[in-house]
Amino acid sequence: MSKLRILYVASEINPFLQTSEVANFLRSLPQAMQERGMEIRILVPRFGLINERKNRLHEVVRLSGINIAVGDEEKPLVIKVASIPNAKLQVYFIDNEDYFQRKHVFHDKQEKFFEDNDERAIFFCKGVIETVKKLGWAPDIVHCNDWMTSLIPMYLKTTYKNEPLFQNTKSVFAIYNNGFSHTFGDDLLNKVKMVDIDDAILAPLQSKDFEGFIKTGMEYADLVVKGSEVSKELNQLIEDFSKDKKFEISIEAEEQAHDELFEKYNELAG
Repeated sequence: MSKLRILYVASEINPFLQTSEVANFLRSLPQAMQERGMEIRILVPRFGLINERKNRLHEVVRLSGINIAVGDEEKPLVIKVASIPNAKLQVYFIDNEDYFQRKHVFHDKQEKFFEDNDERAIFFCKGVIETVKKLGWAPDIVHCNDWMTSLIPMYLKTTYKNEPLFQNTKSVFAIYNNGFSHTFGDDLLNKVKMVDIDDAILAPLQSKDFEGFIKTGMEYADLVVKGSEVSKELNQLIEDFSKDKKFEISIEAEEQAHDELFEKYNELAG
């Protein structure tokens, strides 16, 4: 079995940030795959809650300096890196002053959902792909976790489909019970658009809400993973929408989940 290259993308990872079970699973899964001989990269946002000095983050100048378009605006991308203590794993952090220099993740201190969380997700998803391009590292599998990463499978199948680095890349989209009730503005679809993306491609996102992001991830991913116990409504959405791509794991049964995903990665990569 050849050594697969796996890119993990999520909004959080222990020990840097934990708001849900995703952080723990993303801490254990990449290490388990590395121990099975796979080559790993991990990308997350550099939310302001992450203490740079304590966690020894430093900027990777050769990867920074790209501008990422979100709608009509362009924002500078800054890449930072840190090592996970007691593991031979590095984490790359996507940063931007306007989007991530806040002491909160998705809600302000009054528990109000940030109006620009859509832009933050778009910037993050595009930033991930551009960073991997700069690294010159061709992933066999991109494993996207939770709604914030849901645009990556679509971008890989459209704008970046002819990019040599991603010619053979397969995507996995894992869904967790981290929903929100906010509906984004009418300009969401225009902000998401890139080359080769029209309204028909964005049909799953028409509702401009959590469901829309989840549907988009499911539509364009090669494998849909139900990562944890989810609400009845979300479970129904997965059943209705993910067709024959659905695969369930229990992230509570970590070792079993690792074994099952190891097999799935190899199947997907062919």
